Amino acid sequence: MGSTSAHKNEGLGRRDVIKRSAALGLITVPTMSFLSACASGDSGSDDTVKKGKTSAKNPLGVNETAALDVVIFNGGFGDQYAKDAEKKYGEAYPKAKVKHTSTQKIQSQLQPRFNGGTPPDLIDNSGAEQMDMGVLVGKKQLLDLTPLMDAPSIDDPSKKVRDTLRPGVLEMGQFDGEQVWIMNYAYTVYGVWYSQTALDGLDAQYPENWDDMLALCAKAKKKGIAGWTYAGKYPYYLPFSLYPFIGKIGGREVLDKIDNLEPNAWKDPAVKSAFEAYYELYKKGYILKGTPGLTHIQSQTEWTKGKALFIPNGSWVENEAAPTTPKDFKMMVGAPSSLDSSDKLPFGTIWAAGGEPFIVPAKAKNPQGGMEQLRIMLSEESSKNFTTQVKSLSAFNGGTDGLTLSTALQSGVDALKKAGDNVVNPRLQDWYGKLQKEQIGTACLGEMMAGRLTPAEAIKKIQDYADAAAKDQSIKHYKHQ
Repeated sequence: MGSTSAHKNEGLGRRDVIKRSAALGLITVPTMSFLSACASGDSGSDDTVKKGKTSAKNPLGVNETAALDVVIFNGGFGDQYAKDAEKKYGEAYPKAKVKHTSTQKIQSQLQPRFNGGTPPDLIDNSGAEQMDMGVLVGKKQLLDLTPLMDAPSIDDPSKKVRDTLRPGVLEMGQFDGEQVWIMNYAYTVYGVWYSQTALDGLDAQYPENWDDMLALCAKAKKKGIAGWTYAGKYPYYLPFSLYPFIGKIGGREVLDKIDNLEPNAWKDPAVKSAFEAYYELYKKGYILKGTPGLTHIQSQTEWTKGKALFIPNGSWVENEAAPTTPKDFKMMVGAPSSLDSSDKLPFGTIWAAGGEPFIVPAKAKNPQGGMEQLRIMLSEESSKNFTTQVKSLSAFNGGTDGLTLSTALQSGVDALKKAGDNVVNPRLQDWYGKLQKEQIGTACLGEMMAGRLTPAEAIKKIQDYADAAAKDQSIKHYKHQ
């Protein structure tokens, strides 16, 4: 994964979105050696640079001559948008040297630096080697970004940065209380992605209920086209459409109970119904052959080649799959189909949230510089540059005036408008990374969709994993407030 996107949010109450449903972006499984290292990485010298003088132009007190060390995940969004924002930092502080590192090996490259107490000043903590957010927060490895949230925005000094963010973004960075630990820079719409051109070829519309979904998959199969594919090697992509499907069937409270690690949360009838519906895709032969062995890139490539109609993903997929996407593909995103008329939430219910998480380590040498770089990125100019380059909306609530949105990005905007208040935001992936990815995703969902576990067996295993996590006193536990 490693990138995220989209939504021109309108009519969503910031507290409603998160308090009732409330991450990313996202994808990672930290090793125990990393967790232990983070907990005890105190060997570095305390050589934080001296804070500069605060002023209207320098509200965070950046040291104008101090170097800035930035590490960016070079995934679906690339890193040019960050380089462009760093140039703005260099213009504001010409005496400061900016070091830019791009990598897909976030944990591998940064673990030694955290161990030694010499982490960078700003990190885009994303991708397959993303460091576990819940652990970083719980072990006090991150700087509280509240000063950034309360700083004046670049475009309108009468507004605080926190007041320029899309609904839910601020709360996504909060884990326990009002402190803000993470700045999710992109805004992602998760769901079922498809090609309108492919559906047109079948004289079909996006299926709004599960019976229609199965009928369309059957029709496609007769034409030699699979109904679905997914990242079989990373099956924690499946929840991008499965979790909002569960929430739609049983209501937000089901997802909240799952996030809270409540006893028997996974035994809710909504979970059973959703799992059985997805398992039916396997049983009827509607999954692209070989999918369990595909990476996220490979599954996206098979999809853009027209070998499958649907793929669960996030809105970074447009940019990530661009090299293989035909010009006439007409990429779109759909909310989960309704199971039936008894669903608690209406069709259009979708998962959307901040993603592409940026963090400033607690032991950063130039923490003010790290926050200032984020303040620059949260300007209208940087936001427009990001959207133009990577076809994703940023956390900045605006920045699209005068821009022509792609089909995929516009579909995300439209999906959010249709959802209205029915936006869900499961927190499991950022609260409990190992549970979400290794255990629920790989050990259970991946096995079920490959036909090696029944839905009942998968649910039992997941509940056992969740119960073990709830009892594990070595990890910090979080709950919806």
